[in-house]
Amino acid sequence: MRVFILTTGRAGSMTFERACRYITNFTCGHESKSGTLAGEQIDYPDNHIEVNNRLSWLLGRLDKCYGDDAYYVWLHRTPEDVVQSYARRRSSLGSIITAYCHGILKFPEYSDIGRLEVSRDFVGTVHANIESFLKDKSSTMRFDLSNPKYDFRSFWDWIGAQGDLHAALGEWDRKYNSTEDILSRKNRRPFTMVKLAKKCLRALQGLPIYIRRI
Repeated sequence: MRVFILTTGRAGSMTFERACRYITNFTCGHESKSGTLAGEQIDYPDNHIEVNNRLSWLLGRLDKCYGDDAYYVWLHRTPEDVVQSYARRRSSLGSIITAYCHGILKFPEYSDIGRLEVSRDFVGTVHANIESFLKDKSSTMRFDLSNPKYDFRSFWDWIGAQGDLHAALGEWDRKYNSTEDILSRKNRRPFTMVKLAKKCLRALQGLPIYIRRI
């Protein structure tokens, strides 16, 4: 049995994987095949739990490979909470939100579109992708982040997990990769010449767009 955790990101995915480490009859991973092609990113051994928000962009490949022979969990957080978490993180514009905004939607880097608007559009798109993918699957579970311990118990029983449930539930009392911690670390970093160079480069890249608007 393979178990895939689908999510927007910023929804407790790292905590979910940490909790799964206490399951002894499954292996688990969080974005464990990052930096590989799509065919490899969906190739996992039997009895494995994979948590990866990028899977929401590989659902066609996932369906073709496993179809209804896998278990699928929608790790769900209130959409606006996810939106606010992405929008508050300036660093998020260097990752998946940037890819969505500039790579998929093709907004120029220095456009009038704001982080909040892009984040909201991204979350809506990912939710629609996951919802559409799951509609014909028989082994699915919606995991609500607002009540994680209750739902993790249900998840544990649903997949027939073995191991230390008590320790696994304890992971939900911790926060991993929280927006507050990320912002705090960012504020403690010294301003360097490398950062200054990057800012100047971005300004130069956006100059033609600014000139066209004058």
